[in-house]
Amino acid sequence: MKILMYGTREDEKEAALAWAQKENVKVTFNDGPLTMETVDLLDGYDAVTTSQTAQFDDRLYEIVANKGIKQIAQRSAGFDMFDLDLATQHGLIISNVPSYSPNAIAEYAVTAAMNIIRNTEKIQRKVREHDFTWNKTIISKEMRSMTVAIIGTGRIGSITGRILKGFGAKVIGYDLYPNEDAKAFLTYTDTLEEAVRQADLISIHMPLTKDNTYMFNADLFAKMKDGVYIVNTARGGIVDTKALLDALNSGKVAAAALDTYENEAPYFPKDFRDKEIEDKVLLELIAREDVQVSQHIAFYTETAVMNLVEGGLYSAKEVVETGSCENRVN
Repeated sequence: MKILMYGTREDEKEAALAWAQKENVKVTFNDGPLTMETVDLLDGYDAVTTSQTAQFDDRLYEIVANKGIKQIAQRSAGFDMFDLDLATQHGLIISNVPSYSPNAIAEYAVTAAMNIIRNTEKIQRKVREHDFTWNKTIISKEMRSMTVAIIGTGRIGSITGRILKGFGAKVIGYDLYPNEDAKAFLTYTDTLEEAVRQADLISIHMPLTKDNTYMFNADLFAKMKDGVYIVNTARGGIVDTKALLDALNSGKVAAAALDTYENEAPYFPKDFRDKEIEDKVLLELIAREDVQVSQHIAFYTETAVMNLVEGGLYSAKEVVETGSCENRVN
């Protein structure tokens, strides 16, 4: 069996080669994504795994299927870059890796929350300027005095809530499908609005869907407490960024930590040190001291990378051998 692995980073190759040896499968690497320019590399392969960040070109589904490929294994939990109906129409199974290391993202969410609450960026700027004074611009709250709303209480959200409960915070949660295990350390609200009204800190942990795109919009921000903190390690499209900027400017939101951004695909994870960033909104977010931006990196631990690589490869192999796979999403 031969599997072509698109979008391969150097840190993924060691895990992929170890898996290939163990499973007696030939795995070949391509650094770039699966696009119209690279799709012909699939000739002669049995399966494909990729790590798409930009929207998948609609023309590719038919081309991939015509090459005898039965699936596309995405190496992430998110699969919103694929048109599942179009994939199904062409007989392609789309799979994801739903659980690779929820602790990685949860720990990052908590770290990001602590950074913005404790004014870490402001403190470090002052130190770099040799200003060692104390003043109200860098005084902070304590987590144990805060009410935290976990929006989306699946694997990642529930771990985030459990960690924050350990700090002594009051933890509430909202989810269309409440997690019974999470009830041991959080209290569910009946509505999203009720959750955000109570919260001093809001941490978002939801997949992006058509129904929750721009869920965090101007109307929802208006329902929040003044001076609320926002952490998004989920998907950028859940937050209307311009509405968030307005909320930051008005003081409704004290600070935000964004590991995802709605228009991140052209930039994350790429090197733009010698290139122009044309996205003025992204530039404003980066420049602001009340926003911590990171490059969709919350997942990025050694354990998570290994789990993602193996998860994608196992799904690709499973479809070839059985005609389906456990982690199919269409």
